[in-house]
Amino acid sequence: MRVLLTGATGFVGKRLVEVISGSGGLALTNAVRDGTSNVPGEKVVVGSLDKATDWSPALILQDVVIHAAARAHIMDETSQDPLSEYRRVNVDGALALAQQAAEAGVKRFIFLSSIKVNGEATPYGRPYTANDRAAPVDSYGISKMEAEQGLRRLANETGMELVVIRPPLVYGPGVKGNFASMINLIGKGVPLPLGSVHNKRSLVALDNLVDLVVTCVDHPAAANQVFLVSDGHDLSTTELLRGVGDAMGKPARLVPVPAGLLMFAASALGRRAVAQRLLGSLQVDIVKARDLLGWEPPLSVEAGLRRCFVSENDC
Repeated sequence: MRVLLTGATGFVGKRLVEVISGSGGLALTNAVRDGTSNVPGEKVVVGSLDKATDWSPALILQDVVIHAAARAHIMDETSQDPLSEYRRVNVDGALALAQQAAEAGVKRFIFLSSIKVNGEATPYGRPYTANDRAAPVDSYGISKMEAEQGLRRLANETGMELVVIRPPLVYGPGVKGNFASMINLIGKGVPLPLGSVHNKRSLVALDNLVDLVVTCVDHPAAANQVFLVSDGHDLSTTELLRGVGDAMGKPARLVPVPAGLLMFAASALGRRAVAQRLLGSLQVDIVKARDLLGWEPPLSVEAGLRRCFVSENDC
């Protein structure tokens, strides 16, 4: 079976390249932006990702497309019109690829979406499910929702199978952003006022996400389904910080400050959104993937965190 992967140089894409290339049963082609991209194996240069991209050289004889390329969620957005920028890549680019894939005879299109399509937070103990109504809040989540909607219409019109996977925060070797900042603070022994946070948040180890993507390449029951994915074990922020410390061999220095007081202080400083991510809950239900696909996350949270530091301390 031949598989075309977009986003091969990204955080998730790099690991997909490694796993698929070593699987033996799949022939992988990597779509890259330019010829300087350092990607092992067969690659086809397609240029930038938008509605004008010509995918025809990359789609020859492909059976499955895994679309992992996207304009990623940006914490400190500087664009004057971020929604238009997200739509240009995440909606127009994805739909152009899918349309050309269907015309080329591709059988299945796997789209890496985001839990932000569901929303930003859940009540404690009431996780999102794959069947919940979409309720994105920010531009990135809106663009992913619109891409899903367009892909679903196209799949219905063409008969090409669609698989949508919505991960929450993905962590692993080389992770960037807030997770990397958290690791840096723990590594330096900085005291953090997060020793008494009793929320619940779902995360997904990079290898767990990649395992589900690869499972969906040829599983019959994955056709035309939406799957949420996580490690299957939710953590409070306090538990996560302690887990990261254990994985590093450097105990997290956590000060027990009431969550309500932290939220009040963050709101006063204009940092309520940051506090919500640290103090609020966001849980996802992976029962559908378990029931339909017989899938279980191969790594525990503890193993996933340890893997961040196995080869290089570069998380």
